[in-house]
Amino acid sequence: MSSSTTVAVTGAEGFIGSHLVEALVADGHRVRAMVQYNSFSSFGWLEELDPQVLDSVEVVLGDVRDPGSVNGLVKGAETVYHLAALIAIPYSYQAPHSYVDTNVTGTLNVLEAVRHLDVPRLVHTSTSETYGTAQTVPITEDHPINTQSPYAASKAGGDRLADSYHASFGTPVVTLRPFNTFGPRQSMRAVIPTVIAQLAAGEREITLGDLRPTRDFMFVEDTAAAFRAVGTAPADTVVGRTFNAGTGREISVGDTVALIGKLMGADVTVKEDEQRLRPADSEVFRLVADATRLRTATGWAPAHSLEQGLERTIAFFRDPANLSRYKTDRYNV
Repeated sequence: MSSSTTVAVTGAEGFIGSHLVEALVADGHRVRAMVQYNSFSSFGWLEELDPQVLDSVEVVLGDVRDPGSVNGLVKGAETVYHLAALIAIPYSYQAPHSYVDTNVTGTLNVLEAVRHLDVPRLVHTSTSETYGTAQTVPITEDHPINTQSPYAASKAGGDRLADSYHASFGTPVVTLRPFNTFGPRQSMRAVIPTVIAQLAAGEREITLGDLRPTRDFMFVEDTAAAFRAVGTAPADTVVGRTFNAGTGREISVGDTVALIGKLMGADVTVKEDEQRLRPADSEVFRLVADATRLRTATGWAPAHSLEQGLERTIAFFRDPANLSRYKTDRYNV
């Protein structure tokens, strides 16, 4: 695939999306980036990219829930990276219809556009949350799907649609299932930025939910590299398949807090906040990836250790200009 091709990204203004846009431009691509329409004309995190990067980015205000928006975005693209989604698990308990609208119907619109406009490759984004609490470890792609939140169910619905479009119409879709991505620009709905931002703001007693669950945390630049790997690999090695992207390292939330405190030179006390706890049967207690399939098919491997990624993330939040964007004194759903 030529490095001068046009690629399209949905959810480009978000945490992972903005890092992927940066990486695609660095690879030599022109990027057509969909940003959810808003009355502030905000391009989200894309506004923070280097102007030289943005010279290769066409920002398109639209919405994956609207088929016309999606058709305009993907027309003429060589590859579509579909990242647009509602992602906060706590909010999915409050607004499940909106998750179905975006994560299921939005994905259907992308699939239909790719199918009818003959786009050569669609990379669809899944989530490790579709597995639920690990029944066997590490988790391979053959692990049962067990959706324990409306968010996870909506993402699994999009995954099943992607599988069905490949089986029914030969749509050239590949599904990437990242485990817990972290890094600069992540929202405080996730645990790592919640801890780092509170400490960077001077707090030493921080509020969190359950400290027992374990996660496979992967630095965002490694996640972006995984997207590019499945987006550019020969079709016969990836199309029609699902791939986990993770490090294979498992660490509890409590031990993650302790590690961050050590790296930041802070004595941390954790106070449990009841509103941050998931319903008992909805908590996913253990996630750790087996990414052998992705490594074998594409040669991808994470380039950053957890500690290296945390150091980069801490540096981001310690910059006052970055920290000022975050509401560190409130619970972010």
